[in-house]
Amino acid sequence: MTKLKVEDLKRVKDEAKRTVLLREGTARAKVTVYMGTCGITAGAREIMAEFLKLIEERNVDDVIVTSTACAGLCSKEPMIIVEYRFKPPIKYIELTREKVREIFDSHVMKGEPVPKYALGVGSESMV
Repeated sequence: MTKLKVEDLKRVKDEAKRTVLLREGTARAKVTVYMGTCGITAGAREIMAEFLKLIEERNVDDVIVTSTACAGLCSKEPMIIVEYRFKPPIKYIELTREKVREIFDSHVMKGEPVPKYALGVGSESMV
C-alpha cells in the first residue's frame, strides 16, 4: 500500500470541497470545458490547464472547473461555458490561453461577461 503524502491529502480535500460547493450552490462560478475529441484536438486540454493554473496561482477556492463531451460545434472549438447562479450561462468559442485569462479576470472573477468571445447566452444552467 502506498503511503499518502501531505500533498495527496490536500488534493483530496480540495476535490471534496469543490464537490460540496457544487452541491450547495455556493460556488462563485462554474466553468465547463468541452472535451470531446474535436475539442481536445483543437486545444481543450490547454484551455482546461490554463483555468486550473489561474485558480491555483490566485488561490481561488470558489470556482468549479469541470468538463463535458462534444457540443457538436467542431469548427468553434475549443469552447467553454461560464455559469453564475441565477444568470444565463455564456458559451465562449475559439479560445486561446490569452482569451482564457481575459475571461477568467472579467467574467469568472467579476461576473462581467466578455461578449467579443461569446457565441451565445443561455440554454445550460448551473446545478
